Amino acid sequence: MSQHVTHDKKFRRNFVRKGSLFVIVAAVTLEATSIIQFYFSRSGMTEEAGLRAESQLEATENRIMDVINQAETAIRNSVWIAQWSLDYPDSLMSVCRRIVEDNSVIMGSTVALVPGYLKKHPLFSPYVCEDADSLRFLSLATPEYDYPSHEWFKSALEAEHSDGTWSEPYIDEGGGEILMTTFSMPVKDYNGRIAAVITADISLDWLSELVGDIHLYPNAFSMVFSRSGQIMVSPINSSIEKMNIQDLEAIAYDSDTADIHRFSDAILSGATGNMVANVKGVRNMIYFDPVERTGWSLSIMIPEQEIFATLRRVEAIVKIFQILGLIMLILILRSFMRGQVKYKELNDKRERMEGELHIASQIQMTMIPKTFPPFPERHDLDIFAHLVPAKEVGGDLYDFLIRDEKLFFCIGDVSGKGVPAALVMSVTRSTFRSVSSHEDSPGKIVTVMNKALSDMNESSMFVTLFCGVLDLKNGHLRYSNAGHNPPYIFTDQIHPLPVDANLPLGIMTGVKFSEQEIPFHYDNAIFLYTDGITEAENAQHEQFGEERMIAVMDVRKGASEHVKALEDKVAEFVNGAPQSDDLTMLFIHFLGLGESAPLGNRLVMHNDINQIPRLEGWLEYLAGEFKFDEMLVPGLNLALEEAVSNVVMYAYPKGTYGYIDLSCSCEDGVLKFILSDSGTPFDPTKKPEVDISAGVEERSIGGLGIHLVRQIMSSVSYEYKDGYNILTMIKNI
Repeated sequence: MSQHVTHDKKFRRNFVRKGSLFVIVAAVTLEATSIIQFYFSRSGMTEEAGLRAESQLEATENRIMDVINQAETAIRNSVWIAQWSLDYPDSLMSVCRRIVEDNSVIMGSTVALVPGYLKKHPLFSPYVCEDADSLRFLSLATPEYDYPSHEWFKSALEAEHSDGTWSEPYIDEGGGEILMTTFSMPVKDYNGRIAAVITADISLDWLSELVGDIHLYPNAFSMVFSRSGQIMVSPINSSIEKMNIQDLEAIAYDSDTADIHRFSDAILSGATGNMVANVKGVRNMIYFDPVERTGWSLSIMIPEQEIFATLRRVEAIVKIFQILGLIMLILILRSFMRGQVKYKELNDKRERMEGELHIASQIQMTMIPKTFPPFPERHDLDIFAHLVPAKEVGGDLYDFLIRDEKLFFCIGDVSGKGVPAALVMSVTRSTFRSVSSHEDSPGKIVTVMNKALSDMNESSMFVTLFCGVLDLKNGHLRYSNAGHNPPYIFTDQIHPLPVDANLPLGIMTGVKFSEQEIPFHYDNAIFLYTDGITEAENAQHEQFGEERMIAVMDVRKGASEHVKALEDKVAEFVNGAPQSDDLTMLFIHFLGLGESAPLGNRLVMHNDINQIPRLEGWLEYLAGEFKFDEMLVPGLNLALEEAVSNVVMYAYPKGTYGYIDLSCSCEDGVLKFILSDSGTPFDPTKKPEVDISAGVEERSIGGLGIHLVRQIMSSVSYEYKDGYNILTMIKNI
């Protein structure tokens, strides 16, 4: 019994001893943990404060850039209209009004002519600005305002490039009458001379509200500086906003002036970073970052004691009540779990968004033809196209359809990228389909599309477009270009198609788009593309360019082979660099008007001797068409065979694929045959007459063919015009 009690006491003593040791170890561990935790928490909070400040700076910069980009885009998209309106000065007020009405961030705009540009108006500057719920219409061309002396006017003229400049903040007395900054761009006339400056005025009230929304810590505050160091926004008091950053050294008493001076130098140099500064006896963390393109700089100043205020309270509580440290740990874990849940929710949302964009991309791709060959039952067309969007959805488009033996086709490029551009692309393609279903004129098709897009264009987006209509019966191509890259034509050579300089679609209504036309012969082709091809960049920011594109082109390649070869060459050039713009190509190879083409007054043949037998059937058709004696057919056939054989044998270099165009007309008993080719210039009429009375040994080689033509035809003449040999043969019947 006594042994049992002894053993129990011993067990208790050991338990107490071990328990005490455990408690001591636990207490030491908890204390050491709290010390280590305080050390690392201090570092973490410093980093967290930096990340929060940098994140807030970035978010604020993004919101500022949204406004800046809207203003700059509105002005850049209006330069076209302002340039066009230079010859009609009275319409410039409408340009300014449209800019202000269509862009909520812009409170005023003017198109200020360069002094003396117009003799009738030495100074001319219509100005439109917001005034409560209405618009004010003013003229800045007054002696009191003297707009040529203002910074926004001079800086636009003195800039080394024409991308535009932002002015220093100023109170626009005589204009907007508020604190503002102005974005201005030069406007050049069609001769390349700077004729005017177009502007967008932005009130700085929104900037004050934006900066006022930054609440990282109770006593933290933010400031915005201009490129010259002027304080644009400060929550301290309004009088500071009239000062320069260098004036802070004078008013920041009880401060380390060296710190203030370093901060001033960093802001004026446009630097990004952070620093510790002693301001009025308080250590502060200052974070600063420039706003691109404007020259402005943002800064956030956070008292260091506020960064660690929570940590110090936690430290005091932990030292007094260790148990609260466990509770705090639970709260931290709970907070961490909440962060993880929030992160998962955001990740799920991102995945859903990516899935929706993928579906949108699939839907967009179904809107354009992507089955090739698109018309397998036809043998007169070889068509291939390819579109690679830079993002999930893009703004490029192409389309084609056949109606009434006419091929309607187009290619376009919407300004901007992403979902907005994709929406405009879908509307553009649908409008093209709708209009071309009943309209044959490409000029009218483009005009109607422009009206439809301009009426709904509240976002100032535009579309460059090329529209063509190829008559498959006679090989006649009509087309209208709306600011798009000129396509390339493949004949026996490769050359850009001449196009008129029309405005892109969606800029303004009432524009009449010109229409052009060219003959399109057998084996001719046209290659259409968007600027994503020529402007594709590699890692060194070099562009692919038209020279590299032309070097890949080969008249002997088919449509799909040509497009794929060019796509591979672009991929090889960029070598994995991120794609910055949509890539779109459309190749149309015309194989009509060959042997299977219906007979008519025109016959198109290859430079192939096996094509010559087609002449007899054609002449028999012409005899019935023009009602002349079929007894003339053998003689005419012999003459035409000699003329065509001469072209087949000698016009084109050996191995080169060319064509021969032969047409016939009949008027007042006169048959007129015109034989043309784009081969080597050669005048057969200069061959001397052959002395058929001489012996075979005495006659020179050649000349009998043209002799037969002269004998059979009433007259023969030759001319070389626009790169074509043209032989005219007349037969009086």
